[in-house]
Amino acid sequence: MFFHTISKTLALLALLFMAAGACQDAGAQEPERKEQPAEGAKVVGRPEQAKPEIEIVKDGEQKPKEEKSAEAEPKEVDPDDEAASEAAEAETAAVARPVSPDLIQIYGWREKILIDGIEGKIYAKLDTGAYTSSIHAEETELFERDGKKWVRFIVTEPRTENSPRVRIEARLVRIARIKNPGGETETREVVRLAFKIGERKLRGDFTLNNRSNMLSAVLIGRTTIRELGWIDPSRTNLAEKKIMR
Repeated sequence: MFFHTISKTLALLALLFMAAGACQDAGAQEPERKEQPAEGAKVVGRPEQAKPEIEIVKDGEQKPKEEKSAEAEPKEVDPDDEAASEAAEAETAAVARPVSPDLIQIYGWREKILIDGIEGKIYAKLDTGAYTSSIHAEETELFERDGKKWVRFIVTEPRTENSPRVRIEARLVRIARIKNPGGETETREVVRLAFKIGERKLRGDFTLNNRSNMLSAVLIGRTTIRELGWIDPSRTNLAEKKIMR
């Protein structure tokens, strides 16, 4: 009886050990499951880094692709188109500039100038509203000298009685396209002339024009005025007075 009870106990323990080993083997064989986020949940993790664009160069090497600048390249302006040049200047001109502490000479809106090659002074209107300078020219004639283009023309003051007529020859700088008040475009020869206003000696580009209906035979535009000084629109003939401010 005693031995029979021990036999039953040993058999029961053996069954228990076998069951425990089977459970352990089953747990080892089951793969690890990753927890899935619930529906509608947002997964937070490390952001993926953007891959830089590359381009293939010689010998199979690769280099990062350069990003294009967001700024548009400046437009090329035809120097012979005065309207386009003036519009480009208006876009790029500084709205405000610091005032220089240096003294600057003041000129009136109308001054007498002395042009090289002409005896006697001619009245010139200083006009900041005009882009380039111009001069009254008659009998304009193009010709060549040493393979270069030149212009021969007569300068006079058509509104002045008995004004002398002086023939001048100057190197042709370019042919400008200018819009008249009616909107039509016309071409004009441009020459470079040296002149003196007060004690200042300057050189500037002048378009050859018919100014017989204008007050002054010469007009000084702002491309030259910017090198000259300040203009007082309420006064004339200040160049000889050397007023400084």
